[in-house]
Parts: sequence; C-alpha cells; structure tokens
Amino acid sequence: MTKNKILAIVYFFFIILLIAFLFFNDGGVVKYLSLKNKIDDLNNEIEKTENQIQNLEMEIDSLQNSELKIEQVAREKFYMQRADEKAFKIEEK
Repeated sequence: MTKNKILAIVYFFFIILLIAFLFFNDGGVVKYLSLKNKIDDLNNEIEKTENQIQNLEMEIDSLQNSELKIEQVAREKFYMQRADEKAFKIEEK
C-alpha cells in the first residue's frame, strides 16, 4: 500500500470517530436537538400563558369598571337572575 492510501484510511477512520463522537456522546447533536425542541415547546407554553394572563387581566379590568359586565358574567356563568325575573330552561332535542 502506498503512503497516500494509508493516510486516506487513517483520515477516514478519524472522521468516522469524530462523527460518532459528535452524535453519541453526552453533549452530542442528538441531545442538542432534543433540548432545542424542549426549549421551543417551553417557549410556546410561555407565550400561551402570557396570552392567558393578558386576557384575564383584561377581564378583571372590565369586571372592575363595568356593572353590565358583572351582570353578564353572573347570568352566564352562575345562572343568576334578578328577584323580579323568572327563568325558563329550554332544552334542545
């Protein structure tokens, strides 16, 4: 074998070992991609939670400033009615 062929084989095995090391060690590419996906999922969850917080703050503000909103929530969520009203329950078939 010539010196160039031996050198090419050594380089080839070195590259294979380097690639295997990058993919299969504790801080490898596979773990990096897994952690990147986890970070993306957590960022999406943070964004959803921030939107929920914003919506709840808007609802709190409207409840603090509007008697009509309080009445609407009382009627829709808690099925409340005024003393002089009669409620009828309509069931759909």
